[in-house]
Parts: sequence; C-alpha cells; structure tokens
Amino acid sequence: MATLVQSGKWIQKGLEIIIAAISWMVFLFLDFLEVFMCIFYRLLDEFLEGKAYSSCYCMELMEEKEKTGDCHHVAQVEVDGESELSETLHRRRNFFRGLLGSLGISLVPKGWRDGESFLQMRNGTRWSDCGCDSCVEWMKNADDPKLHVVVQEPQTERASWVDSKEREAENVIFLHGFLSSSSFWTETVFPNLSESAKQNCRLFAVDLLGFGRSPKPRDCFYTLKDHLEMIEYSVIGPYQLNSFHLVAHSMGCIIALALAAKHSKSVKSITLIAPPYFSSLREDASMVALERLAAKRLWPPLLFGSSFMSWYEHLGRCVCFIICRNHQMWESLLKFITRRRNLHFTFIDLTRHTHHSAWHTMHNVICGGAKLADKYLETLRMAKVKINVIQGTRDQVVPIECSINIQKQVQEAEIDKIANANHGSVVLGREKDFTRDLERIWSSVADLH
Repeated sequence: MATLVQSGKWIQKGLEIIIAAISWMVFLFLDFLEVFMCIFYRLLDEFLEGKAYSSCYCMELMEEKEKTGDCHHVAQVEVDGESELSETLHRRRNFFRGLLGSLGISLVPKGWRDGESFLQMRNGTRWSDCGCDSCVEWMKNADDPKLHVVVQEPQTERASWVDSKEREAENVIFLHGFLSSSSFWTETVFPNLSESAKQNCRLFAVDLLGFGRSPKPRDCFYTLKDHLEMIEYSVIGPYQLNSFHLVAHSMGCIIALALAAKHSKSVKSITLIAPPYFSSLREDASMVALERLAAKRLWPPLLFGSSFMSWYEHLGRCVCFIICRNHQMWESLLKFITRRRNLHFTFIDLTRHTHHSAWHTMHNVICGGAKLADKYLETLRMAKVKINVIQGTRDQVVPIECSINIQKQVQEAEIDKIANANHGSVVLGREKDFTRDLERIWSSVADLH
C-alpha cells in the first residue's frame, strides 16, 4: 500500500514537471511572437497612421534602458503631477526583449522613434479598432463626453422603508467588472427587485470609461483617477448624490474602493463581489497582483487567457483586432448557429472595448490599484462604512483569499462565501437570491440612519 502511494506521488510529480516544461516552451514561443508583432505593428502603424501613433510600452522600455541602463523608473510617469501608471506596464518579463536589450540591439531604427507619446495622440478610431455606429456613437458628444448610465428611478408610491419623516430614496451605484458593462446589473439585479426596493431605491448602472457604450478616448491612460473623475462628472455631480450605496463586481471593486474612500462621508455601504484585493505592504504590489491574477500557466484555460492578454501587449491587440473589430460578423454568425435573435449580454459585452482601453485599465486599475487598496480600506474603516464581500468558493479568476484578506484588514467586514459558485455564477444563475442579499444590506443600513 505504501509503495502504491509513493508511486502515485512520483507520477504526480513527474506530470507536474512535464506540464511546467510544456508551459515554459509555450510562453517562450509567445515571448518571441510578441517581439515579432511589436515590429510588425510598428511598421503597419507607421504606414497607416504615421509616426505619431505607433508608440508601445516595450519600445519605451528598451529606449529607456539604452539611455540609463535601468528601466524601473520608467513606470514613474506623471499624469497631472501624480504617478498613476502601473509598473506592470514596463516590467513585464520577455526573454527575447531582454536578450536584445542586453546586447544593445534595437527592435527598430532610431529614426522611427520621433513619434509623440500616448498623451499626445488624437482621438478617433485606430485602423485596428471597430468603427461601426454603435462603437463610435460616443464621439457625437466628444466635446462633453459622459459615461453611459442606466438610471432606474423609484416608483411613485413609497412604502415599507419610508417612515413618517419621508426618508429620501436610497441611491445605489453599480460598477461592472472587466470586459463587461452596465448590462451585468440591468439584466440581473434590476428585473429582480422587490416592490419595496423599486419604490425606495434609485439605481445607477454605469458603463465604465472605455467599456460598453461609454467613451473610449485614445488620449487616456485609464487610471483610477480617470475612472473616478468620469463617475463623478457623469453620475454623482449631475444627480447631486449626497449619499449612496456602492455595488461592484471584480475589477469594479477597485474603482468602488477608491470612490468610497474619496467620498467616505457620503457612502452608506459598499458591496464587493469577487474583489481582486492584494495587500499594499510590498513595494511590488502591482507585480504581485499581475502574477497572481494572470500567472503564466496553461491550466486552467481561463488563467491562460488572462496571462495571454495581460503579459503580451501586441498579441492581445491581435485578439482584439480579430474579435472586437469584427464583432458584428461574429455576432451574426453566432445568431445563425444558435438560431437566436438576441445574444446573451455577456457575449456582447466581451467585444465592447478597444485594446487601448482594456490594456490600460487592466494594468492601471487592477494591478496599479493594488498599491492603494490598503489605504482605501483603512479610510473606510475609520469612517465606519459598512463593507460586505461576496465571493464564490470555486472562483478561478480571483483567489478566495482576496476576500478573506479584506476581513483581516477590516474586521468589521462581512464575508459571504457562496458554495460552488465561480467568478460569474456568484451572480449569474442566482439573480433573485443575490438581489435579496443586496436589499437586506441596503435596508439594514437605512435602519441605522
């Protein structure tokens, strides 16, 4: 018996070594493809758009290394006087790029490095982005761009939550996750509200900057500050929200924490669903977040997809070109195959972004936000804001320990682990139960005020 157990361990260890070796070879090949596609896009952008529009982060990295011999301080790019760019944009390891850099070999002739920076690029659609009416609709109001917001006003009759003093309606702002939109909430929570909630709540489902039907400017780094300012300008300011609840999923949790910390006196509660929280104690917190959420592994497939899109700027752009730029073709094909007139909103949302907006949001919000997460939580703890965390026990995108660590940071935070639910099914498939949980949170806070 002991021999069989020992043999099983050796077989398992052997399989792990084989998988690790295959994984190393696959990502080595992807490193090579990334360098090749860097040159390819440099040439193609030069031909189609001109020098001013062909900058990329791997080029900036190599140029800085040639000048100073060090690339780490490149990440300290300032936007409006503040360092907001994530170091993950510049510190992504690539074997071949590092090899070429150490040999002093440039990817392209120096004469092609006269282009402007990202901040100097004009707005508009790149040749590799979709230019259909729905994707560029936001440009009609380019002079005064605002986020797309779905607002559900309370019904005229007010009932159970309203006392004799005629308490005002509860305002709730919903923030979606990565590669999603306001539909994540309007298709799940909004239709399942109780009559009491419909009468007493005013709901705001936001398409975050760069996603859904919201603006997708090219001259933007999509930092936390950019996202917060647009939410303030599009929701909090116009609707004069003096108090509100926040509900956020995945990436939206980082933005929600930043928004709540900034408006800690106005926030009544914050509900975080599958929050990608990592402690800010380490100096390389952003890199830790990237390596945990997008580790270079082949299995599970979802993690491989995350690593592919997060580590490889140019290969990710290829995927966006094939899928997002041609989303109308794919949607028509899928409708024909499934014989359905309307596709599920999650499929539609996957293509409603540009590579520029998704790439920068991934790094500057999800990874870059890790440096500030502890500070945000401390601000909310001091302000005694009610924090609720909901996560599925089978979440393969965000480790369950992220939710546990929030409670370690703020002991008053309430954690609800949903058995057998993953990153999406923590909401999808249990919409009614999830909506009732939200209503209980809002009503419990309302009773305290």
